Amino acid sequence: MHITLYRKYRPKNFEEMAGQKEIVKTIKNSLKNGKSSHAYLFSGPRGVGKTTLARLIAKGVNCLTTEITDEPCNNCENCLAINNGTFMDMIEIDAASNRGIDEIRQLKEKINYQPVKGRKKIYIIDEVHMLTKEAFNALLKTLEEPPEHVIFILATTEADKILPTIISRCQRYDFKALSMEEMTNKLKYICEQENINIDDEVFEIIYENSGGSMRDSISILERLMVTCFDEKITFEKCEQVLGITPTKQMEDFLNKIQQRNYIELVKTLDEYWNDSVEIESFFKDFAKFCKNLMSKNKLDIKEGLKIIDSIFTSLNIFKYEEDKRLVGYVIVDNLLKEHEPVTEKIIEKVIEKPVSTKINNTENIVQATNTLSLDEVLRNWELILKEAKKEKITLGAFLIAAKPYKMENNTLYIGFTPESSFCKEQMENKIYHEVFLEVVKRIISPEIKIKYIIIGKKKATEDENSDFTKKIVDFFGGEIIE
Repeated sequence: MHITLYRKYRPKNFEEMAGQKEIVKTIKNSLKNGKSSHAYLFSGPRGVGKTTLARLIAKGVNCLTTEITDEPCNNCENCLAINNGTFMDMIEIDAASNRGIDEIRQLKEKINYQPVKGRKKIYIIDEVHMLTKEAFNALLKTLEEPPEHVIFILATTEADKILPTIISRCQRYDFKALSMEEMTNKLKYICEQENINIDDEVFEIIYENSGGSMRDSISILERLMVTCFDEKITFEKCEQVLGITPTKQMEDFLNKIQQRNYIELVKTLDEYWNDSVEIESFFKDFAKFCKNLMSKNKLDIKEGLKIIDSIFTSLNIFKYEEDKRLVGYVIVDNLLKEHEPVTEKIIEKVIEKPVSTKINNTENIVQATNTLSLDEVLRNWELILKEAKKEKITLGAFLIAAKPYKMENNTLYIGFTPESSFCKEQMENKIYHEVFLEVVKRIISPEIKIKYIIIGKKKATEDENSDFTKKIVDFFGGEIIE
């Protein structure tokens, strides 16, 4: 019968554990000195060795060759039974499906029975955070003073959901995701044992897609083995099997961004869409690609961070948008816009138009405060919209159809079309108006005031050649088809 690789190569002794060196060392010393705890709490990401270490503890205290040991023999009846998962005195409980108080009461009744074949009964409760509050409370007293022949090992991926009173009764060990080196060493060992021909570059992709989980990485390796069969596992085949965007495509996309080529970028997104490429997955892969380039000093850090920020900000804002190609257009637009911090804009303004420190009379004060112009607002309008969106995301939506109309006596009139009257009404609401006014004051002048008006007449609803439509068509280099 075929056994999956992660079960076949599950560590049978402490030396085979990948990663968690300090935890393994501590557990080994406690077993060696006969000072094992009555209750352990193992927390950490999935697939990093929590249950595996629990089984090794079970072998250490129940090995028949010697007394309690940190070097189980793996040959005696008990060790072999634990390896096969058939040891009667090792009880594994899935708390996700046995989470109620009734199950814990049944457990409390059974723990008083003596071990059948071993020295101690080992209770491994996986995903213990899934227990109900009542079940936790029922477990408290048992954890505090369990029978001499019982060891509890609690495993969880979410330690913050466990009651502090439970944690205080256990020896807690926090497991970490494996490093690239630790995972690669284990995978290379498996490849040698299975006679797998594989490129070293593939291990990096496996690590990226496993999230530091040893179990996940072995599962990915087995998937590649099955797909490639007797062929060599290459970097390109790995990308294809895992559905990762090919590196060549991402390099081309990055080059087009650096060349600021709107039209080619939009065409590329259209091609991906027509080829049934998941646009959201592509941009996530592209963000990882940029991260890796930055770590190798092949991409400017400032530029790389800007790309990653634009991608995940846009994906988060438009996460409920079904047409992800449109989201891709927004990401491209954000990437190619020139982003200047607000402070730089303000400094530029001060340098261009320094305010005199010698104001002799009220006439000069009036003159200084009446210098605001519509041109200045128009120059900074894109920046104003960006900062407003940061303050309240809904402001960005309400201001899409707005534009600065005129400036009179330091009062900026924001114009809305009749079709956008709802947006105007929302902007007049105190909640939005005050936030927007503060943004404009920060960028333009503390003296500025704002009013909202309707401009123009209502257009026909079926006007296919509206100004807005033309702007969109011109932006993407297309044409209106009759």
